[in-house]
Amino acid sequence: MAIPRIKVCGLRDRETLLQTIALGADAIGLVFYPPSPRYVTIEQAKELAAALPAFTTAVALFVNAEADFVSAVLENVPIDLLQFHGDESLADCVQFGRPFIKVLRVKPDINLVEYAQSYVHPLCRGIMLDAWVDGVPGGTGEAFDWQILPESLPLPLILSGGLHADNVANAVRQVKPWAVDVSSGVESSKGVKDLERVCAFINAVHSVR
Repeated sequence: MAIPRIKVCGLRDRETLLQTIALGADAIGLVFYPPSPRYVTIEQAKELAAALPAFTTAVALFVNAEADFVSAVLENVPIDLLQFHGDESLADCVQFGRPFIKVLRVKPDINLVEYAQSYVHPLCRGIMLDAWVDGVPGGTGEAFDWQILPESLPLPLILSGGLHADNVANAVRQVKPWAVDVSSGVESSKGVKDLERVCAFINAVHSVR
């Protein structure tokens, strides 16, 4: 079984970012959503992205952002992948001509295959599935029922929502995702990453065989 890629989302300072990568993170998420405790400005993100070593993916997270704001980020920050976490349509996502992933907050009554199919496009690199919490677009620490997931989707599956060191190995064995995404599950408080928890999470993912 292939080891899933690991994205740690919501990094806000250079030292924590570099140590997170040294521990084994494959991708780093930069949050451009002002209400989030993990929000970074364009200037902060520019400094963080510039510090990334080769083969580490810089992901920019947006929630129903204005196109001009997304463009401003892309003009100033070396971003590899866009992550749309709101109600963005396929047209909204592809207008920037950049690779992207689309996030779906899972509800029991949604057809996941049909939803993923609606985002199939050469620029779409995957579908991230997160837990639905009313009024909160992500980073809630809540999980959803992995048993409702179909056996296959038309796009690579990125699993998110309520993952932490104690449950991620089981999640990987059960779901077999292409990648896993963590934010609040490796924090000591909202927006503050705990490197011991980051290390435990990454080790748990790598322990799956």
